[in-house]
Amino acid sequence: MPLSVAEREQFLAEPHVGSLAVARGPNNPPLVVPTWYHYTPGGELWVMTGADSVKARLIRAAGQFSLLVERVEPTIRYVSVEGRLARVEPVTRAHLEALHRRYLPEEQASRYVRNAENDGRERIVLAMRPERWFSSDLGTL
Repeated sequence: MPLSVAEREQFLAEPHVGSLAVARGPNNPPLVVPTWYHYTPGGELWVMTGADSVKARLIRAAGQFSLLVERVEPTIRYVSVEGRLARVEPVTRAHLEALHRRYLPEEQASRYVRNAENDGRERIVLAMRPERWFSSDLGTL
């Protein structure tokens, strides 16, 4: 059964690990990788990655990406969103804190943020405004 707008946005706002998919060109299958993401209902969805990563290069080239999140308990439920690349920007401390506090307990998140700020890697945020949604709650098995 398809989810309502409110249900799908709330589900996407929960801290699931997403499967990000992006085109790799006409003769290749898409790149599909697990990723943490950030989403607030009604807003943009964003992911963080290394500025020179394969994922960043492919998303910039394609100008769009998809993200699928799912759970299997207490029911099988998924939400998939697709959209054009809305913006690319350098990662700030606020991005690091928002993403890592979403997935980690406070002490681990703080440590992760400190390490990320000091590891010398250039990170970027890739954001999209969801344009196409696919969702369902398939019930229990």
